[in-house]
Amino acid sequence: MTDLFAPRVEADKDTVERELFKLVLTIVELIRQLMERQALRRIDEGDLAPEQVEELGLALFRLDEAMTTLRDRFDLTPDDLNLDLGPLGPLLADGPR
Repeated sequence: MTDLFAPRVEADKDTVERELFKLVLTIVELIRQLMERQALRRIDEGDLAPEQVEELGLALFRLDEAMTTLRDRFDLTPDDLNLDLGPLGPLLADGPR
């Protein structure tokens, strides 16, 4: 009889935690890039007051700093967050920062 559950995935707590954190940071990076593109579009269209542009720039800067800190904590590089989707190509079109 064939063992339906072989081979088993051997995963320790640290590996699982790091991979889960990598996935979460990848999603956050994708959202950050989308927010940045939307902000640039709104700036180009003149939809924002100068104060709003300043606030938005500061918020995106702080998010970028937080992402760097979190990547460093789990020893992840920006390229680690750019998942390969096979025939669709990389998830993050212009790459993470």
